[in-house]
Order: sequence, then structure tokens, then C-alpha cells
Amino acid sequence: MAKKKKCPEPAAHGGSWKVAYADFVTAMMAFFLLMWLLAMVPAQKKAQLAGYFRDFSIFEKGGSWMERTEGQTPGVTMRIVDEEPKTTYSGLPGQEEKPSGPSEQDIKEKLKKEIEAKLADVKDQILVDSFEGGVRIQLVDKQGSSMFAVGSAQLTPDAKKILQVVTENVRNLGNRVAIEGHTDALSYSSSRYTNWELSTDRASAARKEMESDGLNPDCIMRVAGYAATEPLVKDNPYDPKNRRISILLFSRTKCTGPQAGQTPSKPAGPAPSIMPPNPPAPVLPQTAPLR
Repeated sequence: MAKKKKCPEPAAHGGSWKVAYADFVTAMMAFFLLMWLLAMVPAQKKAQLAGYFRDFSIFEKGGSWMERTEGQTPGVTMRIVDEEPKTTYSGLPGQEEKPSGPSEQDIKEKLKKEIEAKLADVKDQILVDSFEGGVRIQLVDKQGSSMFAVGSAQLTPDAKKILQVVTENVRNLGNRVAIEGHTDALSYSSSRYTNWELSTDRASAARKEMESDGLNPDCIMRVAGYAATEPLVKDNPYDPKNRRISILLFSRTKCTGPQAGQTPSKPAGPAPSIMPPNPPAPVLPQTAPLR
């Protein structure tokens, strides 16, 4: 009798490819959902979010970047606060609320007129320009005329006069202010007191002078020293103009606090600072003057 050989039945195909395919489809769905959500977010909100991750500092005053929305459960709804204008979005094109108050151009023009009228003798040492989101006022040194005594954070009479005029024009706006100190590349050979300490001390001295002239301390968002890392005259790091105080006025945001937009009778307390207050500068040799 002839016997037929039975061929073994083929093994069932594995199902691992189905799992991989399902993961791929799920990832693609999540990707396109993310793209759709980003497309629905206003460009202003994207800029604010980018600014938060770019400029956030743990040394800044608590709550100055992320604040809980009033009336909401803590940790559920947040809004981003930065140098960009705050807007209210209703979900429809063209429904963003425009910031109130004078524009950057209005602030610049007013400052320039005041400088021409009250500071004609030192107007060449005051630079007023715009940056994205605000106006910058810079007090620069020139040969034979400085804003500070050599190697110290003591303001000269000209610097005090300039700061008084600037404060008179910005103190009632209620906008946030940052004060930055800069030096040239000249430095002492000693490491005990460097351009970093000097630039920070000078920025803090300018802050104190502006507060005594009536600036609301709650409006000061940052006081920082940059030493010689951001020269104004990049081709010559030793140029006297690199020694300067920069006052940044963020024209599209309002400061918070009970005295925002008002002239306080007394300072409410120390302003937030990037670096802690430094002790008085030690007496150092004059062989290589720090300016």
C-alpha cells in the first residue's frame, strides 16, 4: 500500500509587526495633533513661551515669570509673564487686546525732548534707542567725563542729574524696568574685586538713585552686572563708551504691586537683583586702574 506523506502545516505568522505598526500610527497621530494645536496658538503666545525658556532665571523675583490665574486652582492654569505684551485671546482672529499706554515711539520722543531741554551739556553721553518690546536709555562715559568715579560705584553729579530726569519721565508709566552695568576691558591685576563686582555695584547704585528720585521698587525686575562681556563699541573693548549704565524700559508690560504706576513716597524694599549686594570695594593698587 502506498503511504502518503503528510506535509507539516505552516506555522502561524507572528503578530509583532502589528504592534510596531500600531505604535507607528499612534505616534503619527500624536505628531499631527501637536502640529494642529501649535497652529491654533497665537504667534504672541508662542513668543512668550519662547521668551520664558530663553530668559528664565532662578534669581529673579518669585512669580515674575509664571503666575497662577486668579480664582483658579493652584497648579492648573498658568499664564506666562515676560517682556512681551500681555494679550487676551478670544480664539478669533483680530480679537487680541492691544496694550494700553504710550507707545515705544512716544516714550522715545518724550525722553529726547527732555534731554534736549534739561541735559543739553551732557546729551552726547545719553543714548536712547529701541529694542524688541521696549526702550533702552544708556548713560555712557567719554574721555574726560565719566558717570562714576574711577574704580568705584560712586555716581558723579552729571550721572545723578541724568538719572533724575530719566526717572521723572518713566516713574509714572508703571512699566517694568531693568538696570544693567557694563565696564570696558581694563581691569585690576588682583582677583579680589573684578569688573563683575564693579559693574553690579554700579547698576545697584543707579537703582538706589532712581528709587530715591521716586521710581517704584516694585517695577524693577532685574539689576545685573555684565562686566565687559557686552561692549557697546565691539571693535575696541577699551573704548570709554563701553563703560555705561543701561536702563531698559519694557513698554508693553506693567509692573505688579500695590504701588504700580504710582510714585511711592518711600521705597517699599530692596529690588530683585541678579547678584547679591557686594561689600564696599577694597582699596586696590592704582597701577592698572579699573574703569
